[in-house]
Amino acid sequence: MEGFIRLMATPDEFTGPMNLGNPGEFTILELAETVIRMTGSQSRIVHNPLPQDDPTQRQPDITLAKSVMGWEPVMKLEHGLVKTIDYFRRTLAL
Repeated sequence: MEGFIRLMATPDEFTGPMNLGNPGEFTILELAETVIRMTGSQSRIVHNPLPQDDPTQRQPDITLAKSVMGWEPVMKLEHGLVKTIDYFRRTLAL
C-alpha cells in the first residue's frame, strides 16, 4: 500500500509505468503449494501446458521504484498470504 501512496505523491511530470511488485522470485507451483499448506486445503495441483506467451521469469524489476521513490517492498510472501487468507475467510463467512 505504501508503494501506491508514494506513487500518487510523485511529481505530475512522472507518468510511469512503475512496477511495484516484489522481486522475490518463486514459481507458481511454489505459490500454490504454499497456499494449500497455509489453508489446509485438499485442493490438488493440475499441471497443464503453458500458454505460448507465458513469462519464464516472474521477478519484477523495481529499480525505478527504488530510484524515484526510494521504495521497496518489506512484506514477505507468507505474511501477505496470512493477511489475504484471513481477509477471504472473513469475507466468505458473511
